[in-house]
Amino acid sequence: MDRKKASDFPPEVLKLFDGYVHGGISRREFLESAGRYAAGGFSAAAMLQALSPNFAWAQQVKPDDKRIVAEYVAYLAPKGSGKMRGYLARPAAARGKLSAVVVIHENRGLNPYIEDVARRLATVGYLAFAPDALSPVGGYPGNEDQAREMFAKLDGPKRTEDLVAAVDYVRLRPDANGKVGAIGFCFGGGMVNTIATRVPDLAAAVPYYGAQPAAAEAAKIKAPMLLHYAGVDDRINAGWPAFEEVLKAHHVKYQAHSYPGTQHGFHNDTTPRYDEAAAKLSWERTLAFFKAHLG
Repeated sequence: MDRKKASDFPPEVLKLFDGYVHGGISRREFLESAGRYAAGGFSAAAMLQALSPNFAWAQQVKPDDKRIVAEYVAYLAPKGSGKMRGYLARPAAARGKLSAVVVIHENRGLNPYIEDVARRLATVGYLAFAPDALSPVGGYPGNEDQAREMFAKLDGPKRTEDLVAAVDYVRLRPDANGKVGAIGFCFGGGMVNTIATRVPDLAAAVPYYGAQPAAAEAAKIKAPMLLHYAGVDDRINAGWPAFEEVLKAHHVKYQAHSYPGTQHGFHNDTTPRYDEAAAKLSWERTLAFFKAHLG
């Protein structure tokens, strides 16, 4: 199937898909509702297939790229599930200790897109670590629908502890200099906000279209923040005004950008919701932000 853009789908279908991938409606409910907008042979099932990730589109840095060294490693989450697993990427030619960035995935575990994001960060000099929240149930299964089902069954508080523990893991590595930033997408964006409330010395936080913490938790944030929001994302954007009030009231250094006309997930280059211009601009801003705060 040819690669499609968000503009190829009725807005109502994009909203239905957002509800489906975030657990608001079932696959059957998506197909039944999207069927009302089927036209020209583009059935509800075909729309679902077209909107689902195609990882062949997304690999910007190959796993065996000579600029980096990448591997799967184990780490400990003593307050969570105990033993966890993640993907570590670092520059091959690095000399001395490095600043680190924790990369938090969406609501389906450590898929190839997130691994690629980690490799992209390694190519510009960071020790990038992407934990897999699905580690306690065997890890990312290779199937997005199955991964979402597994993710939804995780113990929420344990899952949070598992991902917060990734910060300590990279901070304490012998090849790390102690400076740690965090970046995340969708669920991962919300988790980056949570990590910022939990880790007072986090050096930089970059949540992409992430759910905002409650005001009492947001008041604990000390880290500089760079927040990216999609222009067409009512579900997430509704929480931004209250969050911004707390950030202002507690004198948190932050930058916030909304990208007009874009959909939730616009950075993810495996789906039609990807917006090339917004993804590139947001990434340029992200790298500049990390350079300013991590070196």
